[in-house]
Amino acid sequence: MSVSPPSRKTSDEASAQTSAQTSGQQRPPGPAAGREAAGRRPGGRGAELAAAGAAAALFAAAALVGAAINDDDVLHMSWPPVFGNWEPHAGPGTPAALLVAALLVAAGPRSARRLPWRGLPLATACASLAWVWSLALVDGWRDGVVDRLATGEEYLTVVDEIHGTGGFLRTFTDHILLHSPDNWPAHVAGHPPGATLTFVLLDRIGLGGGAWASAFVITAAASAAAAVLLTLRVVAGEETARRAAPFLALAPGAVWLGASADAYFAAVAAWAVALLALATGRDAGRARRIAAALGSGLLFGLLLYLSYGLVLMGLVALAVLLLARDARPLPWVVLGILPWVVAFTAAGFWWFDGYSTLHERYYQGVGGVRPYGYFVWANLAVQVLSVGLATAAGLARAARRPRTPPAVLVGAAACAMLLADLSGMSKAETERIWLPFALWLLPATALLDRRGTRGWLAAQAVLALAVNHLLTTRW
Repeated sequence: MSVSPPSRKTSDEASAQTSAQTSGQQRPPGPAAGREAAGRRPGGRGAELAAAGAAAALFAAAALVGAAINDDDVLHMSWPPVFGNWEPHAGPGTPAALLVAALLVAAGPRSARRLPWRGLPLATACASLAWVWSLALVDGWRDGVVDRLATGEEYLTVVDEIHGTGGFLRTFTDHILLHSPDNWPAHVAGHPPGATLTFVLLDRIGLGGGAWASAFVITAAASAAAAVLLTLRVVAGEETARRAAPFLALAPGAVWLGASADAYFAAVAAWAVALLALATGRDAGRARRIAAALGSGLLFGLLLYLSYGLVLMGLVALAVLLLARDARPLPWVVLGILPWVVAFTAAGFWWFDGYSTLHERYYQGVGGVRPYGYFVWANLAVQVLSVGLATAAGLARAARRPRTPPAVLVGAAACAMLLADLSGMSKAETERIWLPFALWLLPATALLDRRGTRGWLAAQAVLALAVNHLLTTRW
């Protein structure tokens, strides 16, 4: 499969266009104009609506089937396929969420077109930050922020028990299994030790407690929108990035970005990919490309020790290199990964032992009784709430134009998600667990008919607001 990188106009082409414009002649449509016209041909918007309807029907089917087979709580969920409870409510974040949504729907597309590029990634991240915070506060300060990472099976419940990194890493795997002494809570046991050590580090530098932990993951999560935007500009061109920007800011997945540790993982993954894309840039000097590649490797190395399943982000990284037709960053990326592997292994934690022990732990708990036959498709159905109907419509566009850069990028993310699904190690809670993959499906919205942008943005906002106000999404 050949994929052409975004074209750059030569000086002759630019001169010819200027001449045509000054002489009053109409410029002949080029490839980009042809693609835009194709996006507006009769039936195009109908196909988008049909794809969105099919996504909604898939979710409805998962909800109906889930309710029908859950009489004996076989799914260990109250409101399948969503991991949450039906509990209509409002909170202090409600007015803010409504205001942020209205502003982004009304002004987001125009701002994305007109802002200078240097300010657009930051503006997108700030808009995402406002959206995530407002949705988190719908549940109130304590329930929506302070207690999210500090109660139940969460990471902060063990921070005070960890008195030294060396002993923690040497014995980490010994406490994963349910029958082991002082076994770890589910979220600690379910991830490599880097996830827990992040919150230990925050505590040790004076940022302890649930409020600081949630503020950290929410801020990191919002920055991921900028990372995806930067990547899109490199591999698909500035116009594509600008078209995707409002949808990245107003992502329905913000319901779970605030506040979960998976939001932090998503940010690390997004910036690892973004730095890899920047490392392929033709305009940057060699030193800057090497620095970007090393930075990408350091983040990919950290990602290995935050979540086992995110090794699948390698597929998105490969898509970036394919689109850029540039493998030169790879040795530097590997060099950036190595220090993490050496440090964790030397300290006593072997990644493969941790994963194999977790596999056993997973099937000791509810993962061993939840039916694979339901979750193998319901996991995908619940992603409709994370990525929204606009993304479903965009994916239909991408399927018809599979060689375009946005389609290749979202295709890689979809393949990563599908492999995670087929592994059987993700049954329920995937609206949270798969956030690092879901963020990379959102660029499909850049392929939507421009005339429907505000309508699709409104649909995204309404979906997120409905989920956050009708359900309590706890994990």
